[in-house]
Amino acid sequence: MPRCLVARRLHFNAAHRLHNPDRSEEWNRDTFGPCNNPHYHGHNYELDVIVEGDIDAETGYVLDVGVLKRIVEEAVIQQLDHRNLNLEVPWFRDHIPTAENIAVFIWDLLAPRIPSGRLQRIRVWETPRNYVDYEGA
Repeated sequence: MPRCLVARRLHFNAAHRLHNPDRSEEWNRDTFGPCNNPHYHGHNYELDVIVEGDIDAETGYVLDVGVLKRIVEEAVIQQLDHRNLNLEVPWFRDHIPTAENIAVFIWDLLAPRIPSGRLQRIRVWETPRNYVDYEGA
């Protein structure tokens, strides 16, 4: 069967602070600039979830995008939307909530939940000009 990539874009809002507690305040300010604001700052994230697989002869789908949307909303959006990542998402107590680490976190939540095909890529848009791609470890 032919193979395709199927993608769904979702949206979430979240606040964070880029800060390494093992380094000095000066190092953090120099490294992270305004993203080190002790009062946090927010983003309107866009999330692209891409699944790769064979087209099912019976349905014509790799994966129904409605099913993909539901999985991402339940596994990811409910945990991240309108949250302070540093304070409200336990995983980020041990990981700086950069776009890179957000992508890894999302991958780990989604990869085992994809019912057909395989998770091929996570793309996290932090701004309309900046994004991170992650394709698994």
